Amino acid sequence: MLARLAAKRLLEIRQVFRQPPSQASRSLSTALNYHLDSPDNKPDLPWEFSEANKSKVKEILSYYPSNYKQSAVIPLLDLAQQQHGGWLPVSAMNAVAKVIEVAPIRVYEVATFYSMFNRAKVGKYHLLVCGTTPCMIRGSREIESALLDHLGVKRGEVTKDGLFSVGEMECMGCCVNAPMITVADYSNGSEGYTYNYFEDVTPEKVVEIVEKLRKGEKPPHGTQNPKRIMCGPEGGNTTLLGEPKPPQFRDLDAC
Repeated sequence: MLARLAAKRLLEIRQVFRQPPSQASRSLSTALNYHLDSPDNKPDLPWEFSEANKSKVKEILSYYPSNYKQSAVIPLLDLAQQQHGGWLPVSAMNAVAKVIEVAPIRVYEVATFYSMFNRAKVGKYHLLVCGTTPCMIRGSREIESALLDHLGVKRGEVTKDGLFSVGEMECMGCCVNAPMITVADYSNGSEGYTYNYFEDVTPEKVVEIVEKLRKGEKPPHGTQNPKRIMCGPEGGNTTLLGEPKPPQFRDLDAC
């Protein structure tokens, strides 16, 4: 019985990875913990940091004691992902392992654990919708649906022009501005990489953001509600209007 279940699961995983990278389903989340060779993602493909990024690698390593190079694995993977257009092939992970002098499995463990690392191709603009409870209550499902319908893709797919992909991220840490999305901009490589949050969004607003990005524009990030200043309430504060009083110290000698 267990053998049949395992064989069925392996077949499902193989079917996921046999699809073109732009069409690979993300519904089988555990499939991203496996690697099956594909023409553009196999260990024997050469990969190394660019000359510009090699200096960044040295800078990153300088932050850690020489006997703790492995502590640089996350920033180095992030740099590799930026250089490679937003995703990490296995050969890039092997290159990072070589830099920090660890077995490749130590790098794979990190890359497959953190959702910030993409194991399949993403668009030049990777749109992530916060799906945590505050954003969900405030309409994040409608936000995601608006993006998917407008772009004509499913979650995890890439548009035919290679510009956009949509994913989900858990808690972007600004629940007071829910719902929100973030845009990872890989359109200009690691030199021009940006990662911006767009808060207080609506279905109409996210479509507007997409179209501005398509035109090469840089839409203003932060709150998209003109009635708010950053995380302040609409219309301005209603409490705490004056300067706070300084702390009062008791004279212990007088007690």
